Formats: sequence, structure tokens, C-alpha cells
Amino acid sequence: MGTDDQPELVNEGPIPQIHESLGAKFAPFGGWRMPLSYAGVVSEHTAVRERVGVFDVSHLGKALVAGPGAAEFVNRSLSNDLGRIRPGKAQYTLCLAPDGGVIDDLIAYYVSDEEIFLVPNAANTASVVAALEAVAPPEIRVTDQHRDYAVFAVQGPRSQEVLDGLGAAYPEEYMAYVDAQVPVETGAATVRICRTGYTGERGYELIPSWADAPAVFTAVLEQVKALGGEPAGLGARDTLRTEMGYALHGHELALDISPVQGGVGWAVGWKKPEFFGREAVVAEKEQGPRRKLFGLKALESGVPRRGYPVRKGDEAIGEVTSGTFSPTLKTGVALALVDAAHAVAVGDQVGIDVRGRELRCEVVDLPFVQSNVR
Repeated sequence: MGTDDQPELVNEGPIPQIHESLGAKFAPFGGWRMPLSYAGVVSEHTAVRERVGVFDVSHLGKALVAGPGAAEFVNRSLSNDLGRIRPGKAQYTLCLAPDGGVIDDLIAYYVSDEEIFLVPNAANTASVVAALEAVAPPEIRVTDQHRDYAVFAVQGPRSQEVLDGLGAAYPEEYMAYVDAQVPVETGAATVRICRTGYTGERGYELIPSWADAPAVFTAVLEQVKALGGEPAGLGARDTLRTEMGYALHGHELALDISPVQGGVGWAVGWKKPEFFGREAVVAEKEQGPRRKLFGLKALESGVPRRGYPVRKGDEAIGEVTSGTFSPTLKTGVALALVDAAHAVAVGDQVGIDVRGRELRCEVVDLPFVQSNVR
């Protein structure tokens, strides 16, 4: 999840002084000043793949839907079938526009039948809240809680050891969460801990209050460093998620890119009778999308970037939505939307126009590297 649409920069996370003390390089992201890297993107990426890293992703939105029938209301609004999970579980879902475009992708935490906690993307939080408020019955309250909570992602094969070191309870089941007490210098902080993430590695997302964020991050980072891990910034988060083929809002999902095109049709409850944009996405699925997402792996030196044309022979067949150098594979990788009119299959070779030079690539299955989330 994420977006790199750039509203006017006005927001600061809860722990800027800690990031500065760690030597962070900052960049604007979704209207927030966020740490891009500390030791360097490759070092941080490798730490997450091989050991553990911690990300401050407090720019992510937070919203609460509460009141009698809140869960039913959210299920009538968002794409995935909330009825498939229970209290104590979380679910990846989408907020769709009437024409099937994606307003945002987000995580829904099922607290109770009367309380659903949402974590949308930074720049899209207000849009998600507005879409829900517009159709909410009087008994349902939709509250923007963006600055009430922080979000820290502990990711990597040793992430469970970090939580063991903290002495906090945590869920074993993927996409489950618990509300735990985390010992910190000031006593104990209540933290929602969910076994999820955005890197393809085993991991947890920790949601403390904004006020408790400095103490919680300090305690987490101490454990991460003791295990040979590092703080990690948005640069490594992007290389890690691209290797996994995870969609990023504004790239693989957008108001003009539907879930069917962007490869997240699995997050749509196709049998549900009602949700935002249902008629449009059902029709698109039946007719077939006009374009489809593929993974492209470079066969020679070169780094693909967003917006570069994809060609087969002399013909333009699509466009790169995300591209980077893969520190794991030591080559360029890309996600690309390819027009359905052009027959492209795994194993085919295509070219990416890298500033006038053709970069030969192979069409591959996603993810580019093995998933270890479960």
C-alpha cells in the first residue's frame, strides 16, 4: 500500500528527532516528510531480507468506523468480503469509485460488529473517509484518526525475535492482530500488533498511540539492532515491495486503474451483492480488462522506471508502472501494464525503452522472489 502523489508537504511524523539522530535522509511522500534511507537502500533492503528491519510508516492513514452495524456497513462499501473474517483479524480491501477505479487500497481491522479500524494510504485518507461518510446512516460514525496513532513495521526473518525481546504478546496467524502491552521506559504502552507487512518477509505492524510512538520505536529499534538489523526507509520499502509485485496506489492501482487490471481481483468479494463500484468491476471482469499487469525482469544492464514504454518489436504495447534495481536479484525489475490486445505470456521477451535504448526483458511470474510472509 502507498502512493507517491505529492500534495503540498505539510505533515511531520511523530518521531522526526529520532530519525534525524539516526542520520536519516528525508523525502516528501504523500504530503509527509518521511525517512528515505539511513545506511543506504541496499543495506536496509538486505537487512530485511536476511535479518530484520524497522520502518516508520506513520504517514499511513487511520480511520474508525463505529456504531450499530458498522461491520455490515463497511462490507456493503469496501470490495473484499468482510464476512470471511472475524474479530481479531485484518483484511486487505479496496475503496472503489463508481466506475471501478481505485480510490485507495487499505487494511480493515475487524474489532467487533460495531467497530472497524481502517488503515488507508496517507494521501487518500480524506477521500476514503469522505466516500464512507457520504453513505453512512446516522448511527454510523466515520472518524479520521490520522494523528491519533503511529505505525511501525518490523519486517524480516528475525522479526518474531524482536517481539520476543520486547516481551509483548503477538499473533501467530497471518493477518491476525492482538492489542498488547509493550514495556517501554515510561511503563507500558498499548500497541495493536498485526502479523502483516509490505515486504514479502515475515513481519508485524505495530500501531501505538501517537504520544507513545517515541518510546515504542526506541524499544523496538534496540531489539532490531541487537539482532543485526537496521532502521529502514521508504527507499528499501519500495525495492522490497516491487520484488514482491505488490501494488502501490498511484502506480499499479489508481482512479484509472481497476483492481482487475492491477492484479488485485482477489481482494474483491465477487459474490457480494453490494459494494462501491461493483457493477463496473463485475462488467470488466466478464468482458476482460483492456490491460493487464505483468512482471518484467531485465536480461541486461539497465534500470526501468515508471512511465517507460514497453515494446514488442517496433510496437508499443504498454507502460512500466514501477521499476527499480533488485538488490536480491542484482538486476532491473519492473511491473508493467500491457494492453490486452497484445498477446504476452510468461517466457516472452519484450523491450523497455530506457531513454532511447532498448532494455531486453523477460516476462516472468510474480513475485520476482519467494514470498515468506506466512
